[in-house]
Amino acid sequence: MIEKLVEFTKKASEELLKETEALLNNTISEKGKTFSFELPDTAYGLPLIYALEGLKITELSELEKFYETIKDKFSQSLDAMNLALNYLYLAEIYLALLFCHSERNEESPFYGFLSDTIQRTLGVQLVDGRIPAVAVLVGKIEQEKLLPIIKELQEKRILAFLIGPLAEEFIKTGERQGFEAYVVPVGTKIEETVYVIDWAVRASLIFGGQTAGDKNAIIDYVRKRVNTFAIAFGSIDEKAVAVALGAAVFAIPVITDQSLPEISIPEIAAYPLIVSEPNYEKIVKKAIETRGLKIIVEKPPIPVAYGPAFEGERVRKEDTFIEFGGQKTPAFEWVRMKEIQELEDEKVEIVGADWQAKYEAGGKMPLGIVVNVAGKKMQKDFEPVIERQIHTFINEAEGLWHIGQRDINWIRISKKAKESGITLNHLGIIISSMIKSKFRSIVDKVEVYLYVDEKEVLELREQARKEYRQRDLRLATLTDEEVKEFYSCLLCQSFAPKHVCVITPERPGLCGAFTWLDAKAAYEIEPTGGNQPVQKGELFDPIYGRYSGVDEYVKKHSGGEIETINLYSIMENPMTSCGCFECIVAVVPEANGVLIVNRGYSGMTPIGMKFSTIAGMIGGGIQTPGFMGVGVNYITSRKFLKGDGGIRRIVWMPKELKERIKESFQKRAEEEGIPELIEKIADETVCEDIECLLDYLSRIEHPALEMEPIIK
Repeated sequence: MIEKLVEFTKKASEELLKETEALLNNTISEKGKTFSFELPDTAYGLPLIYALEGLKITELSELEKFYETIKDKFSQSLDAMNLALNYLYLAEIYLALLFCHSERNEESPFYGFLSDTIQRTLGVQLVDGRIPAVAVLVGKIEQEKLLPIIKELQEKRILAFLIGPLAEEFIKTGERQGFEAYVVPVGTKIEETVYVIDWAVRASLIFGGQTAGDKNAIIDYVRKRVNTFAIAFGSIDEKAVAVALGAAVFAIPVITDQSLPEISIPEIAAYPLIVSEPNYEKIVKKAIETRGLKIIVEKPPIPVAYGPAFEGERVRKEDTFIEFGGQKTPAFEWVRMKEIQELEDEKVEIVGADWQAKYEAGGKMPLGIVVNVAGKKMQKDFEPVIERQIHTFINEAEGLWHIGQRDINWIRISKKAKESGITLNHLGIIISSMIKSKFRSIVDKVEVYLYVDEKEVLELREQARKEYRQRDLRLATLTDEEVKEFYSCLLCQSFAPKHVCVITPERPGLCGAFTWLDAKAAYEIEPTGGNQPVQKGELFDPIYGRYSGVDEYVKKHSGGEIETINLYSIMENPMTSCGCFECIVAVVPEANGVLIVNRGYSGMTPIGMKFSTIAGMIGGGIQTPGFMGVGVNYITSRKFLKGDGGIRRIVWMPKELKERIKESFQKRAEEEGIPELIEKIADETVCEDIECLLDYLSRIEHPALEMEPIIK
């Protein structure tokens, strides 16, 4: 059967060679060989070719040269895997040439090339299990058969990329799409499957610290660490076979609805790489079983779909049946720790006169959510950790929408969810069942009370506000010096084996997903999980933040790759990065300071590199003095670059980031006696090049210029 696949792939290659050569000649004729191109938001040129061959192609002359190399290889005798790999290279060249002729349409429903930023944004979800796998759906299938398959993938939290006619069919349905919905229409051409394959390959560079050009190591990384499978619908032509054989190189199994013999290649994978399953009700299950995945779906007993795919769903005003809070009615959420004997487990009670009639009338209602929790391992510090998750628990129900927290929350229930049978009681059921599921190691009993009488809601809200203030005071005094231990985060080691993140009260995780309290709670919930206590040991240097216990832990868990780290320095043995960081801090030697650029900012920085380029230099668990990935909240910490001069060193950051942190940054600046600092930090509206930046800093007398040299 392999021989038949090779025959089909050769025919597909001949056809694509003709199409590509004609397109290449036309492009060179129109634009010239020196024409430069850049795929959107990537530091890796044509990522598949760059990763596996080490060639960064950004100009037509380079593209032509590599095309001739590939063309020559097709005239040689190639084994099945090299034939398939060269077909993928050819497809990537073909897509790059199409890109050279295209005008970027922001309104297009198709995503096309998948950017580095998207991959970094999803990094945490890929490593913590919120996205346990990636599915590629290709081919042609009717809407009514496609939608249940999409829904099943969404409920199992599997990110689905759609390619071919089925992508168009899905768009016609008007269903939510995008990364938040876990369903992404990539494009209509089968060749665009390469965009997903090169996305998988980029994980080895972004997170794994692999070296471009180390082909065997990168292919091995994808096979072992990137959980991907494909489902192919409809008749199979030569191009589909060529793509399937290309996927097999990376151990990506293809499950087809056509009747085909099972194909295994033991030297690549222990599971079959082409599998037949004509029953659409079983095809997702077959794909999961084939890939050897274990996916546990946690769903409360409610009459609508549930999962992260529905978290970003927006319930618009015209689609709303009823809403609570949002400054339209008083509302709040409050989690309280109680003694275990005080609670009746899983009790959900709605308190208020005629609440059913009020709910059925729709419109708006007051709502006070009071959650009592108890457990042998429960601690008062965990109250806000659990409370913050109410947002996620409610949002993951299809047709329910939640924003804000504490006493500024806002909840909507859609008309469609109401028609499906959602009641007010279901809000309590969702909260109760998900707390018991997610926090089962620390919470033994849960009670949920939903208050709907305005007077009672207002009275309880005042009690809750007193507790909020007490918590804030506690957090404000929680310092690195006060606690006995820090916590690690090793979740990203599934992608970045050498990276060890150390989380302290004053240095949150660089991905922004974990604070010290979050990590502490996570350890109590799962003592053998990715968050482990790190004994501080002897304090070697209070300015740079070097501890003997941290050094010992990092050395052990990085496999001896990292000997020592300073928690508060970018210049001297900084902490490593995986690739999921929210921001990058980079030294600007000419300005004697640093710039900060956030993920999502696509413009140029004064050091002549964009975020994606800098990010490509520092991920994968390596120490890069002068560059460091950080979480947004670390910028306003008292420990931010303490060893290098602190916030006085910041000379540039994007305007969007300045606005985001403005209030908390202003407080820090006033503490430091430099209340005008935020106004002295340049952004892209002031300059994007070093000469302009230096002129600006000199004119406004930025404090960094008067500090001791940052590079010693």
